[in-house]
Amino acid sequence: MANRSKRDISGTVVIPLPPREIAPGAVHVPGWLSLDEQRHLVQECRAWATGPVPIRHTVLPRGGVMSVQTVCLGWHWQPYTYTRLAHDVNGEQVADFPDWLGELTHRALTAAYGRTTHTDPYDTALINFYDGPAKMGMHQDKDEKSDAPVVSLSIGDTCLFRFGNTETRGRPYTDLQLASGDLFVFGGPSRYAYHGVPKVYPGTGDPATGLASGRLNLTMRVTGLR
Repeated sequence: MANRSKRDISGTVVIPLPPREIAPGAVHVPGWLSLDEQRHLVQECRAWATGPVPIRHTVLPRGGVMSVQTVCLGWHWQPYTYTRLAHDVNGEQVADFPDWLGELTHRALTAAYGRTTHTDPYDTALINFYDGPAKMGMHQDKDEKSDAPVVSLSIGDTCLFRFGNTETRGRPYTDLQLASGDLFVFGGPSRYAYHGVPKVYPGTGDPATGLASGRLNLTMRVTGLR
């Protein structure tokens, strides 16, 4: 599935770049999703965004509001815990995490690492939508009780992705661009690295994905909860 040739909007054949290890356990696989797969994910995200727990701007404990909009599958994430019911939204249970998305996630692990490195079933997805000036500050994904790798898919506008270290929000870090169709996986020594999205580049996505503007980011995780 990984690194298949495809054509850009001008009809030119594009050969995706090979996987690149950014840090131990952190791998960028450019152009992993086909255009059809991106279209399918955009359609599904639109359906998930309508409920049963709709997409929203998450309110942080100190009253701040995240600029990205988020909808969850399987488990509902709110700072800084997972619950079955979305007590901070409408009290409903989030949509199920579909089997096909779990299969896609395990294929992604194989594309990044050459093998599936974790046997526990992936059971939640956080889907973030970036529009306008939305961005994401440096943070760690550490609310899960499992250290299974985080699997991230990008669709739409290209973003500046900052991948740091496990000790501090500051340097050293690596800046790279994540474009539509890109896969990024981080686990092992990099599982708890700080990371963020300082900027999204408007107008850089391909409307053929079904997303006219903005950026979708799907991150699949293992909660370790029962």
